[in-house]
Amino acid sequence: MLVGTVVGNLWATRKDETLEGLRLLVVRPFTSDGDSSAETMVAVDPLGAGIGERVLIVFGRAARHVIGRGHDIGFQTAVAAIIDEMQLEGGRLIGPTAEQDSALPKRKS
Repeated sequence: MLVGTVVGNLWATRKDETLEGLRLLVVRPFTSDGDSSAETMVAVDPLGAGIGERVLIVFGRAARHVIGRGHDIGFQTAVAAIIDEMQLEGGRLIGPTAEQDSALPKRKS
């Protein structure tokens, strides 16, 4: 699993038939210190996440389960949750979007 930010949508007019009707998002993962990575990935989104939202990404069997089409699907990366808030080591709070990070109330450790 990893946490990332939705940075775009992906559309494809030609794709594997097992992917018909699925929404595809471009996600930029977080690094271990909570900053954005330079890399991106594509994930199926059964939950309706929007651009800028933080999401939990799962892979393999967990992703196929989240997608809900059994094991005969041509994709193994999916959005499993839209994140409301997370706290990193040192108390840094991450909100549902980058703009909301500083608006979160301070928590006592």
